Amino acid sequence: MKKKLKIYYTSDVHGFFSPIDYASGKRIPSGLANCIQNFRKDGNTLVIDGGDTLQGSPFTYYLYNKRGGGSGLIARLMNIGGYDFVTLGNHDFNYGKKAVEEYLKALDARCLCANVTGIAGVERTAVATMENGLRVGLTGITTHFVKLWEKPENMRGIIVTDAFAAAGSALAELKAAGTDVNICIYHGGFEKEAGTGRVISSTDENQGYRICEELDFDVLLAGHQHMPAESIELCGTYTCQPPDRAKRYAVMGVTVDGKVTAVSRLEEPGETEKKAAKELLEPAENEAAVWFDTPIGRLDVPLLPSDHADMAANGCLIANFFNQVQLEATGADISATSLGNSVKGLDRAVTIRDVVSTYVFPNTLKTVSVNRAQLKKALERSAEYFTIGQNGKPAVSEKFLKPIEQHFNYDYFSGIEVTEDIRRPEGDRVISIKYRGEELPEDRQLTLCLNNYRATGAGGYDVYRECKVVRELPTEIAELIIAYVDKHGDIAVDKKRWLKVIY
Repeated sequence: MKKKLKIYYTSDVHGFFSPIDYASGKRIPSGLANCIQNFRKDGNTLVIDGGDTLQGSPFTYYLYNKRGGGSGLIARLMNIGGYDFVTLGNHDFNYGKKAVEEYLKALDARCLCANVTGIAGVERTAVATMENGLRVGLTGITTHFVKLWEKPENMRGIIVTDAFAAAGSALAELKAAGTDVNICIYHGGFEKEAGTGRVISSTDENQGYRICEELDFDVLLAGHQHMPAESIELCGTYTCQPPDRAKRYAVMGVTVDGKVTAVSRLEEPGETEKKAAKELLEPAENEAAVWFDTPIGRLDVPLLPSDHADMAANGCLIANFFNQVQLEATGADISATSLGNSVKGLDRAVTIRDVVSTYVFPNTLKTVSVNRAQLKKALERSAEYFTIGQNGKPAVSEKFLKPIEQHFNYDYFSGIEVTEDIRRPEGDRVISIKYRGEELPEDRQLTLCLNNYRATGAGGYDVYRECKVVRELPTEIAELIIAYVDKHGDIAVDKKRWLKVIY
């Protein structure tokens, strides 16, 4: 007899609960409150979340650092959404064990995370019997890289084991329970491209492809990578992944008729919030909005943009400040950052909204080990940004303007004094790299912190793919900037001109 199951699935919401663009304060068609307005639940429906719920937006920063009661508020929102099962994402550990346990205690949904022990309310597996008699087996796992990323004090008393091994043992338990269909909720993504098998991640941070290839779950609900994917069948397992920040949610229809088949699609949240969710969130969102526009610190100088060519050639205090934050957060020797195509800048009195309007990328930080030759390759790529304009001064090269503007692919460095002669041919423009006043030796290794996008080699920086990653800090850089201003209050911005351009 044919039996059907519908699944609504969200993941990596990262605190984007209301339809608000925190940079502008304007309403946008996204947010968890809008997603859950579309959920139509009956006795043959499950609502599931893949983790990274508690952290990631200015709103959750406000809840956990200023207002209090964040875990309970978020749990009540999830209850309004009718969630049945959740797993934990690596960022759900960011506010510590107590915050996670408070969230799970207030949550109606069951938390499944087979590779995590030491947190009250976490289970390995569950079997849900649907109205039509279908026995659905479920487990959850999270990327075990959380052990590498999270602060030791937040992991005290918590054990996280290998995700793949835990998924395998959980699947065996579910099969022994006589399930009809088995689902793995995985806060992790794919280490290989689904269509080609091309390796895209050389570590076991993401093991989704291997899970599909070597284990026989019927459904794998993926997350963590923020890479939208729908209606993929991989080695007999049906899988999907929604994007981050509740921009879309997944709907999967599962049919069991001798064998299991499934079709999934990613849906837009739409313009309308669920009424109960709006009523819950609105008071806290209104309080937060006041705080977002209240100065939380002061700079000794305003950080105002000029045109892109001028900032790149003559130094940019905005970039210096971002690097200043990155260096403190990572302890690296040197830092690299980039700016968006449009740059707002910061007044002396810094507000949250200013920060998220000026650092516009959802990036996190990686620290890599580099030598002089590797640094030179990266600097030469940035030096391609320049051409000499009709006025004889540095201008932006056409290759960074067409077919699309790519000012974000120019990197500003701090910690090394660099001299470039842009009269020379591309690939041979960097004529000096000094570290602490001395020319950097060929055999000297330095640690460089940069955003995770650039660390993949994106933007023409292939050299970073060969550099050893020594540390990852998965908190978004915008949040690091907010925390830095909040912590220091009065800030002296680094005013050193790290680059000299000869033309």
